[in-house]
Amino acid sequence: MAVDWLVGKIIEKTRWNKRLFSLRIQTEFKGFNSGQFVRVALDIDDERVARPYSLVNAPGDDLIEIYFNIVPEGPLSPKLAALETDDEIYVTSKANGFLTIDEVPDCKHLWLLATGTGVGPFLSILKSDAVWQRFEKVVLAYSVRDSSELNYRDRIAEIEEQHTEQFSFVPFITREKVEGAMNQRITACLQDGSFEKRTGISINENDSHIMMCGNSAMISSVTECLEKRGLRKHRRREPGHITTEKYH
Repeated sequence: MAVDWLVGKIIEKTRWNKRLFSLRIQTEFKGFNSGQFVRVALDIDDERVARPYSLVNAPGDDLIEIYFNIVPEGPLSPKLAALETDDEIYVTSKANGFLTIDEVPDCKHLWLLATGTGVGPFLSILKSDAVWQRFEKVVLAYSVRDSSELNYRDRIAEIEEQHTEQFSFVPFITREKVEGAMNQRITACLQDGSFEKRTGISINENDSHIMMCGNSAMISSVTECLEKRGLRKHRRREPGHITTEKYH
């Protein structure tokens, strides 16, 4: 199937640490739903190399934004990290994906569980109006290895200020002790009850929906933990409690 590519221009590059970057891109790309992803590409050795990246920006923003880590052996991410302002990049004309709140059944509490760059689509969701109109409580769990990887804190602080009663942010820093952060993996904090105690609400099959993005091991282990509580994966034909993204 032919891909409709748009030419974009790098407007801003942020280097968060040695391996984490974000790019803000000017392009003719139009509407999408918060939580969706696009494919971005560069021409490398006479071949157009593309990979999927979730959009961090909110629909309607002037620029689109992606957040990514360098995969040292990867063909694309090191090249993306080397781009500078005014360099060109290719972006698909349409977004895809079902990690959107449109796909979430009615419930009271929305739990957004992310590791690393998986926080990207949730930042987009949290900047939309719809999420605050639908759910009584929204929880963002953001798990990283050390404090240098806990990025977009200014944006998260803005969301906390705007939605003080509705929003709960729980950082997880697994390889460094930082005040205010959980010091274990998300799964461990689910199993010992400390995660839910921190938020003041519980994950259960009556009130909750869980969206996950990030490390596949986290997604698998959390899913297994939640299934033991009676929660199940969400499908359109069989509504459930757990939504994850598949990029391919």
